[in-house]
Amino acid sequence: MSVTRIEPAPLRSGLPSISESSSGPASETPWEAVRQWLERPRSARQMVLWLALYLGVAANWPLWNELARIGGAPSTYLPTIAAMSLLSFCGTVAMLSFTAWTRWMKPLWLAVAVLAALVQHYMLEYRVVMDPTMIANVLQTDPNEARDLLSWRMGFNLLVVIAPVAVVLWFARIAPMRWISQLWRNAVLLLLMVVVALVAAVAMNRQLAPLMRNNVHLRYMMNPIASLYSTGAVFIKPLFKRSGKLIPITAGTTLGASYAAQQKPPLFVVVVGETARADHFGLNGYARDTTPELAKRDVLSYRTVYSCGTNTLASVPCMFSPLGKQGYESRKDDYENLVDVLQAAGLAVFWLDNQAGCKDVCTRIPNASALDNLPPAAKSALCDGEECLDDVMLEGLDARIAALPAERRAKGVVLVMHQMGSHGPAYYKRSGADMKRFQPECKTNALAECGHTELMNVYDNSIAQTDRFLGRTIDWLKGQSKQYDPGLLYVSDHGESLGEFGLFLHGVPYSFAPEAQKHVPMVTWFSAGLSERRKLSRPCMEAGLDAPLTHDNLYHTVLGLMDVNTPTYKPALDALATCRKGGAA
Repeated sequence: MSVTRIEPAPLRSGLPSISESSSGPASETPWEAVRQWLERPRSARQMVLWLALYLGVAANWPLWNELARIGGAPSTYLPTIAAMSLLSFCGTVAMLSFTAWTRWMKPLWLAVAVLAALVQHYMLEYRVVMDPTMIANVLQTDPNEARDLLSWRMGFNLLVVIAPVAVVLWFARIAPMRWISQLWRNAVLLLLMVVVALVAAVAMNRQLAPLMRNNVHLRYMMNPIASLYSTGAVFIKPLFKRSGKLIPITAGTTLGASYAAQQKPPLFVVVVGETARADHFGLNGYARDTTPELAKRDVLSYRTVYSCGTNTLASVPCMFSPLGKQGYESRKDDYENLVDVLQAAGLAVFWLDNQAGCKDVCTRIPNASALDNLPPAAKSALCDGEECLDDVMLEGLDARIAALPAERRAKGVVLVMHQMGSHGPAYYKRSGADMKRFQPECKTNALAECGHTELMNVYDNSIAQTDRFLGRTIDWLKGQSKQYDPGLLYVSDHGESLGEFGLFLHGVPYSFAPEAQKHVPMVTWFSAGLSERRKLSRPCMEAGLDAPLTHDNLYHTVLGLMDVNTPTYKPALDALATCRKGGAA
């Protein structure tokens, strides 16, 4: 009888084999698990939803802070924050639904995150809002101004928001889908977000309607939807709003009777100031003597002048326009401006810039940057890289004037000087070492790091620098009296917020901008020759220093001073018409 031998089964160890331990899930690191989860194929709509949700949480702190400040008690502002967050989320998803297609949308999604991070940084740092005007202003910022805005705080704030998005987008896999399926799914997502937003808005209408009506700036703090909307408005609205053609206004322009038998031609300087506040001029009663040089030179300071806009892009073209603020903002075409009219009259007109361009005002007349043909010694003394103190515009000025056509100079010269002035946030760069009389001053562009006193000091130093520049310009004009009858008019393009109501810089939409961003200084100086030529009454002008004026008056006042006859001139808007003996009443 045969016996079958049964071999005992090998004992299994409780430990995994070498091969098992090298590839089993038990050995996965947390990072590998996260990476595998990130690499799972997902639809583009899922990515859009996640991006909108993330940015709604990570990039809306300025909105929440402002709602908490306005709301008072948590029981009041917390429901409002929830409602506004939902509306912002729905709006962002609705916009991004148009991008929910393929993996090639990743760079665009990252760009949206970068935009949201940038906007949040500036809203937190300077309390600005990104309405279409501010976006347009940002797009025209030159490299020097952009460099002034850079800081380590900015880099940190951007990194915190952008890094998680960049990591997710790098590893994320977008599942391919037929375009027709993608199209109807995107349409459903868009419709769903619109419906949810409408339901939420109706449900919270009693709370949201008065809040938004009384605090219009909140609609421009919903990030990134407000920035995306404002950026789109900057590029799209002009296509429908204006024809793009230039309307001439110079027909019928002639020089007045004062030119017929003149002994000397006029030389008139218009200084376009930058970011100066009327209430920080010592001439206007400011406690600090920020304008000692102007006070020595027998100038007239107008104390109740208001700007056309709250940023350079809005104000400078508007103040040279014949249309006035309302007409300029509602125009459908572009129009010639003050310098075109002066040139058409036969005068020598020249625009000298120490700023980021003339905003298309000077494109049809001779113009130059203050850095053009600047001697190395002057650049070394007055400039920090490509940024210069305004005194640089006085360098070689005689040669610039002499280069204008002789037949025009014989009739008269109008020179426009566009200042760097008190442009922020790097106020400490706007005054020379010998002009820093108010100490200690803020020495950074991160204004939140500076105390209120330091901020006031550095800003007032920049005003003092402007005072000295204007004083030196008047002295230069006095030196031209043998050849010309000189005069000067200075007016700032807009004001500046210095922490009042938690606001910094400028650019708040005009309808709810604070007084500090709209109330600007205006100063005039007339030589005896120009005063006699235009029969200006000094007592009359002194009596009108508190008369309410705006940028609307500049166009007509300069034409009146230069005795230029043109159909667009309106005596009622000429600030000095009533002070010219025998002039318009």
